Amino acid sequence: MVALPSDASTRSYFRLSERNHVALLMDAPRPEENIQAFVKIARHLRALGLSAPELFEYSEYEGFLILEDFGDDTYTRLLCSGADEQGLYELAIDTLCALHGNPQAREITLPEYSHGSLLEEAMLLVDWYQPYITAGVGNEGVKERYADAWIEVLSSLPKPTKTLVLRDFHVDNLMRLDGRQGISACGLLDFQDALIGPSAYDLVSILEDARRDLCPDLVSKMLDRYYDGMKMGKEEVADFNKWYRVLGAQRHCKVLGIFVRLLRRDGKGAYMEHLPRVLELLRAQLRHEELAPLNGWFENDFPEIIGVG
Repeated sequence: MVALPSDASTRSYFRLSERNHVALLMDAPRPEENIQAFVKIARHLRALGLSAPELFEYSEYEGFLILEDFGDDTYTRLLCSGADEQGLYELAIDTLCALHGNPQAREITLPEYSHGSLLEEAMLLVDWYQPYITAGVGNEGVKERYADAWIEVLSSLPKPTKTLVLRDFHVDNLMRLDGRQGISACGLLDFQDALIGPSAYDLVSILEDARRDLCPDLVSKMLDRYYDGMKMGKEEVADFNKWYRVLGAQRHCKVLGIFVRLLRRDGKGAYMEHLPRVLELLRAQLRHEELAPLNGWFENDFPEIIGVG
């Protein structure tokens, strides 16, 4: 049994080998982790024809799961070793199109990614990142004004196209599987927090990545590939892009809070190196009309956070 590198969660992974058979042992301690959700969503994704790991044995009570070992070829590792970047991203986008374009994707009982849920996540910025930057000093009513700005932004959006949202669809959680063709070659990991929500969220996760820089030309190509794959008309694209920009800002605000929380609460400081990139991504989204109320909040309450005002 060989321990594998840990991530930002409380889960641990171990590679099990017996003769020619290899599997992974996931240790997902309760109550922090929800192994039943992983099992439920993995089975659903496999039924949709996507490559989630096959499940062999599990104990919900003990928090143990033995599952298929996809190997070591994560997108992160492949990209660091010089693999074809565009080819990997095309595979990821095609996988999302297969998921989002399947009407059965929503046929699973999961909570909705509601405005309330999005707001709760966005509040991580003022709960963790803002006190970190200002040494805990803040203006009276700052959280209330921040929440009001987000409510105004979210309330102005058109009705979204909803689907199964995996929520952590990025290079650390995607794998290229040898010997498989088409979208089957894209292995999916870390989807236990999936919800039913706006389809733009997973595009934001991979194309507005906190962990690596993407060339704007590549991002544009992948968005066009998604529009084409989903057969979206002009108005659909316009509405989708409004959600994409707002969810981009929401995710960046959330991630800024999460990375500081990982440092201060969990002693995991490695993610702090990504803060400058996340701030740049947030600044870019705040320039759009849909984010004007939130941009106003930054200008008035904490211009030093994003360098405006």
